[in-house]
Amino acid sequence: MNKLPLVIINSPTATGKTKLAIDLALEAGAEIISADSLQVYRYLDIGTAKPTSAERNKVKHHLIDVVEPDEEYNAAIFTDQARSIIKNLADEGKPIIIVGGTGLYIRALLKGIIETPKVDENIRTYYRSLRDLQGKEYLYNLLRQRDPAAAKRFNPNDSVRVIRALEVLEQSGESIVSIQQRHSFSDCPYNTYKIGLTFDRAELKQKIAERTDKMIAAGLLDEVKSLLRRGYSENIKPLQSLGYKQTIEFLQGKYDWDRAVQLIKRDTWLYAKRQMTWFAADKEINWYHSELSGKIMQDVKCFLEKTGGVDKCNIA
Repeated sequence: MNKLPLVIINSPTATGKTKLAIDLALEAGAEIISADSLQVYRYLDIGTAKPTSAERNKVKHHLIDVVEPDEEYNAAIFTDQARSIIKNLADEGKPIIIVGGTGLYIRALLKGIIETPKVDENIRTYYRSLRDLQGKEYLYNLLRQRDPAAAKRFNPNDSVRVIRALEVLEQSGESIVSIQQRHSFSDCPYNTYKIGLTFDRAELKQKIAERTDKMIAAGLLDEVKSLLRRGYSENIKPLQSLGYKQTIEFLQGKYDWDRAVQLIKRDTWLYAKRQMTWFAADKEINWYHSELSGKIMQDVKCFLEKTGGVDKCNIA
């Protein structure tokens, strides 16, 4: 059976993924599936940088505004829903673009969910404290001692994955590598062309600051107040995310508004650096500067032609 072609745009926050996806979709007659762990929630619009109503009227988007802020949503649910949508769009002969910065969702979609032990928050807190006190290098060296096979697979700076490997080892007594090797990835039904948008670090940091200022001007504070007035607890997962958490802490009087904005910019930059580490480990991503939209368009056209994904495609 021929594998279904998917164009995937995955790169750090504030790199222009949404605009590129819409431009490509308009050219190709495609529809977009969002792979963003926060844009699935209703009412969280400004702080999640959702495509605007006008943008969604141009191109049909899927998996945006599909659950309430206090409902459960995770990579497994995303994978089930996304795979169903992909099948329906493929049956209609429509090209498909996946776009988002949640690397775990994209990996789960392509490779399935690995059955590792559920997170033990006490263990996770312990290793995070160890990282904060001793540093990432110390944590990575600990993994090298306890699980050399896992350490070889991870970037020493990717503390999220290093901590997860240590957690799995402690909870199960088994290397995460052994668990992954038992998990069959051979059933992936997709042929993918992955696109990443790259900027030098100073430029990306500036773009994050500018986008934060736009979110503030667009009414992030009022959006958070509205969510709280709807009765949602400040402790639910989406309201502990970037932008929302700092705004709630401002409303609680923990610091003034200027400090809140400063923290949003700082923490978003730290998140972008973690994303860069995650995506850098994926050797299938084709990296472009955002100014090379013409080149990206041409390469996507070639991919769709080779994989048969242009039966009803409008790319010239």
